[in-house]
Amino acid sequence: MPDSATLFLYSTTVSDVGYVRSNNQDSSFAGEHLLAICDGMGGHAGGDTASTIAIRSLAHIEHNDSTSGSKDPAAVKTVAEMMENSVLAAHDAIVGKARRERKLSGMGTTVTAVALVAGYWVLAHIGDSRAYLLRDGHLIRMTKDHSYVQHLIDTGRITPAEAKNHPQRNVVMRVLGDFDIDPRPDVSVHVARPTDRWLLCSDGLCGVLADSTIATTLASVADQNACAQQLVQMALKAGSTDNVTAVVGDATLALDADAFDLPHQTPLIGGAASATLEPLADIVDEPVAAAPRLKDDHDSPASRAAALTQTMSQRIAAEQASKGADGKSEGQRVAQPSAERAETGELQVPDTGEIPVVQKRDGRVSADPNDPDVAKAIVREQRAHEGTARRRRKRGRVAVLIAVLAALAMLCGAVYGTFAWIRTRYYVGEADGYMTIYRGVPTNIFGLQLSREVERTDVSLDSLPQSWQDRLEAGIVVDDLDAAHERANYIDNEIRAITENAQASASPTPTASDSASASESGTPAPADSATPSGGASSAAQTQPNAQSPASPSQGGAQ
Repeated sequence: MPDSATLFLYSTTVSDVGYVRSNNQDSSFAGEHLLAICDGMGGHAGGDTASTIAIRSLAHIEHNDSTSGSKDPAAVKTVAEMMENSVLAAHDAIVGKARRERKLSGMGTTVTAVALVAGYWVLAHIGDSRAYLLRDGHLIRMTKDHSYVQHLIDTGRITPAEAKNHPQRNVVMRVLGDFDIDPRPDVSVHVARPTDRWLLCSDGLCGVLADSTIATTLASVADQNACAQQLVQMALKAGSTDNVTAVVGDATLALDADAFDLPHQTPLIGGAASATLEPLADIVDEPVAAAPRLKDDHDSPASRAAALTQTMSQRIAAEQASKGADGKSEGQRVAQPSAERAETGELQVPDTGEIPVVQKRDGRVSADPNDPDVAKAIVREQRAHEGTARRRRKRGRVAVLIAVLAALAMLCGAVYGTFAWIRTRYYVGEADGYMTIYRGVPTNIFGLQLSREVERTDVSLDSLPQSWQDRLEAGIVVDDLDAAHERANYIDNEIRAITENAQASASPTPTASDSASASESGTPAPADSATPSGGASSAAQTQPNAQSPASPSQGGAQ
């Protein structure tokens, strides 16, 4: 069994947002006992949060007694269980945060982590990020992608070459986060050897670089930082459209046994997790530093293409971001743990992504979910969150109730005001064929008539012209009762006038000939006229025109 005291881990990490994405959702950790890469997903506000939570959940392993120079073989099993529990704790934290904050719904992250303990490598993996081991010049892929295209490869539906360009190559089947997916990672243990070199990378790197290219670079570039820088730059030149992150770690022989009693390397934090270093400094209880930036390669085609799409303001902002306040290159950011910050007055309440930092009685700081004190703190925080959620829901229900009551009050006020106004209105309409005065308005709401009869006149609608009938059926609205009487009287008078005129027009006027006949018939007949009888004389007088043709013959006979 290897002696853990003979091996030491040196590591570095480089992470870049790339030329397409607007923010970096990858997070990485490079320490002397722990290497980790997390590729977040879930939109602008979710992926970076998920990957940061996962890194913070794993970071305590860097400072754990089982990994800090332990020679006990049982420590390997302890760390393996610890890594699995830490990944599951990260999953629970991500799900809890996503449920409390709607904008983070659907966020998730991959996790690939390696710990050196008692001469063994403990590897935990879930997702499609990868871990490569370069041993004796041979590159070994230590993880299996939990992706849809890998499933197609395993079932013989496609070849690895076809998977490179498959339209669903970015679909993962196992991942941490707000999904109905098994979050348990694959955990394995491997013997550690001197000169072992690890590469942990996101799919933004391994998705565009061939394994042969990765192997050549890892084998030929001895300097860790230069190797990580070159791998990231090559991925960008190859056309990667994702964030690109690389973690490189080397197992070497320690110079002497006492060297492990001293701090050997400041843990480096890359990507989204580097935005707030203080929580990680508290978790590992030692200083942590931001990972070095990717060195600009202005001569690369990808850099020139990206520069063409940048506006002048974006170029100025990028230049300013790479410089400090004095206009010189910005130095590496370093964060101290709480004890150091308290002395300088810079202590702030840490936000560890749902995993609380607990200061133990002996003064040590722990964020290990397996620590009983941390577990109790997690339960307390969960209860506090539940209490806050209950109070928030109660306030929400009260607010809804108040809003409903206010709306009902406004509605009742509006209804009362409307009916009060309706009671002041009148109109002239019809009822049972007669002109009638109503109080209200000539309409109804859902069958409810908004008027009542006040007075019915004796004017029949049949006696009115059709235009007046139509107006009365629709209702002639007036301001008050007096106006209604005036309008009804006006209509009545108009109808009377129309009726009288019609009757006058129907009576015949006497003509001049009729007057003359009447005057002639009224003249008394002469006394000596020879008539057979009075009746004959009368007939002759009333119809002179009818007898006139016989006058000559009658006169001749006499």
